Amino acid sequence: MENFSDLNTTISYFKEKVKEFVEARNWSKYHTPKNLIQAIGIEVSELSELFLFKDIKIEDILRDKKFLENISDEVADVFIYLISLVNCLELDITKIFIKKMKKNNLKYSTDEFSNGNYYKKDK
Repeated sequence: MENFSDLNTTISYFKEKVKEFVEARNWSKYHTPKNLIQAIGIEVSELSELFLFKDIKIEDILRDKKFLENISDEVADVFIYLISLVNCLELDITKIFIKKMKKNNLKYSTDEFSNGNYYKKDK
């Protein structure tokens, strides 16, 4: 097994692996933007459900290997469906990330937000 990590794996690797997985199962017909967005929402809800009625500190999460594994599985599901949406819409995730970060830097300037406060600003 290869030694994959965030340090040595490209976005294109994920896009290709998800594409291969979907095509091998002939699921492309189900991977419409609407269906994929709904699937992302469902998986985010499953991730959120893991924390429902719990007040858990990060240290506790990191110590609880089973809980961390459940979180990891749901994060992966969200990521896989997000990559499927990116593939479906033929988006370049790097380009849209950079473009959005530029907008965020303007919207949430360090002059206004370096004090640790956070609030949603109008567009």
